[in-house]
Amino acid sequence: MKKVLTIAGSDCSGGAGIQADLKTMTAHKVYGMSVITALTAQNTTGVYGVLDAGGEFVGKQMDCVFKDIYPDAVKIGMVSNIATIEVIADKLKEYGAKNIVIDPVMVSTSGCALMSPDAMGTLITRLLPLGDIVTPNIPEAEKLCGFEIHSEEDMLRAAQAISAHLSGSVLIKGGHLTQTADDLLYHDGKSIWYRSPRVDTDNTHGTGCTLSSAIASNLALGYSMEDSVKNAKAYITGALGSGLNLGSGSGPLNHCFNL
Repeated sequence: MKKVLTIAGSDCSGGAGIQADLKTMTAHKVYGMSVITALTAQNTTGVYGVLDAGGEFVGKQMDCVFKDIYPDAVKIGMVSNIATIEVIADKLKEYGAKNIVIDPVMVSTSGCALMSPDAMGTLITRLLPLGDIVTPNIPEAEKLCGFEIHSEEDMLRAAQAISAHLSGSVLIKGGHLTQTADDLLYHDGKSIWYRSPRVDTDNTHGTGCTLSSAIASNLALGYSMEDSVKNAKAYITGALGSGLNLGSGSGPLNHCFNL
């Protein structure tokens, strides 16, 4: 069985973070493991508290995973402070981690900040260059590239700007921009558009976590980067279209719709 590690925050309501990641991995029939960077008190209406695990303990968790059950892919989500980012980057290099998917989580679906303002520079210089693919949404891409994104042309310019800091690919998710769900995969001057209709639902809690974990699962299973993104988009479209409706805010996806 292929193994996938998520390094991310915990969502007690189960819709995002490591809970979404592990459900997604199970749906892809890979073995999921988790390194928890922070505990969050949250639900479909918002984030009400964050308790960081701390860089030292994050490092110990990573040691335990890599020394015993070496992952075939790694997904990285919420990393809220400089110390945690630096430890993760050092450990990824120490263990020669492969198939690294980085979802640069900065703000929750409900609009709550999940990263300290001073950690952005460390994320860009230390962690993002280690990724085989980085998966920002439009607001996150704007922070990474330094300008606003209003069109597909802007998405392409942003991808080019962000790629200057990367050795891997960048996937800019266009869901915040248009009435479609068109995403742009960019690497080494080559751009691929993944076009699909938007699913009509307000229940989008944890979509970024889910997509990045699906990409990591597909990479672990041996698919190419292009096919991993294609398969992950098809999976998340199914999870959104399943019609799950839980909670009084932006509800979770049905991660196991295909089981």
